[in-house]
Amino acid sequence: MQCQRRHLLALAVAAPALSGCASLAALGPPPPWLAGLPERVELAAVPFVEQARFHCGPAALAMVAGAAGVEVSADALADWAFLPAREGALQVEMLAAARRQGLLAVVLPGELRALLVELAAGHPVVVLQNLGLAISPRWHYAVAIGYDAAARELLLRSGAEPRQRMAWFTFERTWARGGRWAFAALPPGRLPATAREPEAVQAAIGFERVASPAQVLHAWTAVHARWPDNLPAAIGLANAQVGQGRLAEAAQVLAQAAAQHDSAAAWHNLAQVHLRRGERDAAADAARRALAAADRGGADARWRDAALAVLREATR
Repeated sequence: MQCQRRHLLALAVAAPALSGCASLAALGPPPPWLAGLPERVELAAVPFVEQARFHCGPAALAMVAGAAGVEVSADALADWAFLPAREGALQVEMLAAARRQGLLAVVLPGELRALLVELAAGHPVVVLQNLGLAISPRWHYAVAIGYDAAARELLLRSGAEPRQRMAWFTFERTWARGGRWAFAALPPGRLPATAREPEAVQAAIGFERVASPAQVLHAWTAVHARWPDNLPAAIGLANAQVGQGRLAEAAQVLAQAAAQHDSAAAWHNLAQVHLRRGERDAAADAARRALAAADRGGADARWRDAALAVLREATR
């Protein structure tokens, strides 16, 4: 993906520059979806990193990392988020590079309101734009740092510009051609305001592959707190608690999830935790429940052998 240093040139789709009261009045009343949002937001404390050639991805990552309290250079991030053969960075590398810096990178809904809500919550957002056309793309990562609802403008740190003002209409067109892809990268104890359940769970799963045990525990605690009925979040939290030696808390989380979902995976994990705590009768009971759930078939069937092994260990 090629990243551009120069400002977005006037395109056929570009809206005219806004200036003066008459121009703003011509925009009409604010759309209903702006209700409840501040009229203006600017996250001025987000550091600006000017991109090197083709390095808009590493530059964008360095900016959001700095905003989250992680000091890392774009050059260092290029080792993780730059593919020379593509002259750019793919989305999966962007997310992975953020997670390697100890940040929970969560893909956001592709809606302008979601973007503005994140900014109002104090979260800068990495956005992927296509500054060219569908048949001749010019891919570019920028960081949204604010907006002006009255002027219908977005504020971006982009390329060589620390404070680019772009009309919403223009941004929407370039963002749509980029697949409306965006993400926020935050310390693992926090979640984006507009995060959706599947994307948050996937972010935590990806995060636990590279983060420290303490960071993983923070991430899963946040996800489980927001979606307490999510089975993978409960299992992820319990596994993280086990990793930190918090067996009693893990048993409580798993017991609730197992009873709610009657999940072979949850019952099996609960049996293992009981076994580690020396609670052999409780472990055997949980293992039998895991076997019963596995015998009903479906995705739970794959847990049968594991549950049977725990039952044998608990009853020998």
